[in-house]
Amino acid sequence: MSELPSPDDAGLTTGALAHRLGVAPTTLRSWDRRYGIGPAVRADGRHRRWRPSDVAVLEAMCRLTSSGVPPADAARAAKDAVLRPSAAPAAAVAERTAGDVERVAGVVEEADAPAAAVLGGGDVRQECRGLARAAVRLDAPAVAERLEAAVARHGLAVAWQEVMVPTLHAVGRKWASSGDRYVEVEHLLSWQVSTALRRAPRAVVTGGQEGAPGPVLLACVPGEQHSLPLEALHAGLLELGVPARMFGAAVPVEALTAAVRRLGPAAVVLWAQTRSTASLPLARHLADTRWGVTGARRAPTVVLGGAGWAGRPAPGLPRPTGLSDALTLLAGVHGHGPA
Repeated sequence: MSELPSPDDAGLTTGALAHRLGVAPTTLRSWDRRYGIGPAVRADGRHRRWRPSDVAVLEAMCRLTSSGVPPADAARAAKDAVLRPSAAPAAAVAERTAGDVERVAGVVEEADAPAAAVLGGGDVRQECRGLARAAVRLDAPAVAERLEAAVARHGLAVAWQEVMVPTLHAVGRKWASSGDRYVEVEHLLSWQVSTALRRAPRAVVTGGQEGAPGPVLLACVPGEQHSLPLEALHAGLLELGVPARMFGAAVPVEALTAAVRRLGPAAVVLWAQTRSTASLPLARHLADTRWGVTGARRAPTVVLGGAGWAGRPAPGLPRPTGLSDALTLLAGVHGHGPA
């Protein structure tokens, strides 16, 4: 009577291998489909059976992806290391990615020196470095966790100014100085920051009452796509209980004017990241917009945000120096007192 084949001889099922590696079965199927990391043999032509050599490749793949190597690079390196040992070792890929992480983290450390002085030195620097490392690894859950922890620990305004912004700037500078190598990192980090801002704690904002100030209207000027700072301001206003309306990127002039007339806002914040998009005539046009009955007509306070307005004298149009300053100003305009 012949002996039954051992599990290793027969090969592992996808479910058993997923349990062994600590990943989802769908992940193994996806890696097989996208990167050719699949079993050499399939039972009856359909069902996957993973042999020891297949398992070795996947173990190498998991080690590399957990250290921050992009999946496509990890797949190639894992197959080279296991199936073509004479090729460049997989460790070299991990080393290059680790170097990328440290270089971005180093830029963060240089950028957040003022923040370190404000928040106690090494703590905030370590938070920025940890956030940068997670972003370069494209580890979205870790990025989300670190952002949530920063907001809980420091409050929204400080977390934005001293943790999120320095890390975003550092990643952006690495992207600008190295072609498109870090564009996926910046996109992932920006999305996670946006998500964290939307999930930030907020006060209950009641509906408008007769005679009460209108909401704060937040909009990027026409042609301006950088809306993330406005999202931070929107989250900060809601945290204070100040009603706000967020219109986002590149709002056309006609739409801005219509929104002001319909809402009767207490203030309008216009964001311009670059001088090419900043338009003082538009700002003054909105500041001159009136509504209400004769004898009691009102106009909004128009607030200028972003570097695009720098160096342009604008009497009567306040320009806050940062998020905390903007929150204090807008809370006062809306009658909520100091932020």
